[in-house]
Amino acid sequence: MGHPKAPDYLVMLFESDKVMFEIYRETGYTGEYRVVYFTELQDHNKEHEINRAMSGEHFYDGFIKNFRKDEAKEIIESLLKRLNNGERFDSAEVERALGEHVA
Repeated sequence: MGHPKAPDYLVMLFESDKVMFEIYRETGYTGEYRVVYFTELQDHNKEHEINRAMSGEHFYDGFIKNFRKDEAKEIIESLLKRLNNGERFDSAEVERALGEHVA
């Protein structure tokens, strides 16, 4: 016999305990690195922010744990600042910096 299906509320609980995000570089005039937290977008800005990210140059995407997400967001902001100040690093540095925050 297989495992019983988890109740829908439990599945939603586990899906909501992480935040999906992407770090991308704008391809327009500024060329700035930005982040979008897809799972936190509201209806009024969802389409605009997704289109903006999709038109950019992908750098990194993943999930952070919802628990202590503000700490993770501060780390991501510091990574963006480093990138926008000209420092170059790869996705392994993003994962190293986020450490236990990666979901």
